[in-house]
Amino acid sequence: MKILLVRPPRIKQAITLSDFMFSEPIGLEMVYGVLKEDYEVEIFDMMIESTILSDKIKEYKPNAIGITSLCIDVKKVIELCTEVKKTDNNIMTIVGGTQTYLNAESFFNDDVDHIFEYTNKENLEIFYSFICSSKIQLVDGIRSKELGYKSTGKAGRNEYMLPDRTSTKKYRSEYSYFGYRPAAIMEFGTGCEKVCDFCLRWRIEGAKEKLIDINLTKKDLASIKEPTIMFMDNDFFTNKEKIETLINLIKEFNLKKNYIMYASVAGIIKYKEYVQELAELGLKALLVGYETFDDNELIKYKKKSTTTDNYLAAEILKEAKIDVWASFMAHPDWSKKDFKLFRTYIKDLKPQITSISPLTPFPNLPMYKEYENRLIYSADDYEKWSFGQVMIKPSQISLRTYYYELLKTNLYVNLFVNKNTEMIKKFGIKNIIRILMGSIKAASKYISLMIEN
Repeated sequence: MKILLVRPPRIKQAITLSDFMFSEPIGLEMVYGVLKEDYEVEIFDMMIESTILSDKIKEYKPNAIGITSLCIDVKKVIELCTEVKKTDNNIMTIVGGTQTYLNAESFFNDDVDHIFEYTNKENLEIFYSFICSSKIQLVDGIRSKELGYKSTGKAGRNEYMLPDRTSTKKYRSEYSYFGYRPAAIMEFGTGCEKVCDFCLRWRIEGAKEKLIDINLTKKDLASIKEPTIMFMDNDFFTNKEKIETLINLIKEFNLKKNYIMYASVAGIIKYKEYVQELAELGLKALLVGYETFDDNELIKYKKKSTTTDNYLAAEILKEAKIDVWASFMAHPDWSKKDFKLFRTYIKDLKPQITSISPLTPFPNLPMYKEYENRLIYSADDYEKWSFGQVMIKPSQISLRTYYYELLKTNLYVNLFVNKNTEMIKKFGIKNIIRILMGSIKAASKYISLMIEN
């Protein structure tokens, strides 16, 4: 059996961070790693490829095509499944990814044969053994059109399996995190006990944190050839065991790499004694969710830190010479005065890089119910549910003015706050131009939305 694993192309109208953080399709690499021993498998990354899917099908002649998905990809993934069936109706279409875990029903479509609500080694092996023998049976975590998309009812989560990074060898030079290119990603532990009100990650991975099997992690680290590793854990600074395990592994394998991580403000402060040592071992940047300038909003978001804590964390990282890639959420109830205060707050924090996203109440979050009557788009306007589009009707200013304030703030940050001179020295002018082009794309989309509204 020949299997083609596909990452869909970028959604042109969506405002995302993919121009700044363009990672490998690690979920597909994991599936490849499980299936490669018994089947002929290839990954087709349409975020990079210029070849259309139908032409790839004619060249590769697969028996089955598996497509990964995010919320914004629903329409495109269904279109790709339709393209598959028009090219060869005998090819089996299979959809998985984050969106199928959160809302499998969004893919109930005549051109979608099977839906993986969650993926693990066991259900992958059982499923493909069944389809090779032309027997479609109920399998935990999988819904099949032939069985009316029924489920066994057994809950589960996506398993972190060893990725086979050789499967994306021809694409790897393209994968990057801001100026670090090429860069690989991996996960060290799953789950997040912070349970912030706006976050989907802990709902996908669970509210209980646990380290991935140490032997798998050792193999994972050993497989990475890139000079930079981005740890995609929701918060690396969660406990001593996690931090000390990484430190010991870096020393054990004598790794000489750049490291990037997500970290909470509370975690940075609590485990500040490890910050300097990690910096000396190669930690270059932390993605830190400062979120807002307003303590009341932090409480509402169920953050475990204050705006004063943000300053303390910033100072800790400055002393260790670790870059801060700060993320913020623009609240829909902000006024012009609030945006001005927000800009001042960012300037005082002095992060190296800043990203700003409108507060997005995804349908799977309690926050969705709170703002349901103010939503600008419906839950099935999938392509709108990126982190850049304004989803909640502003209460203090018009939507057009709100977009103007977002645009003004992003321009202010890029021109006067982000450490562009430092970034050029670190990453070179070519990478900075690439990042700048991403900022220009985002700005142009905001201008289009201002005109539209």
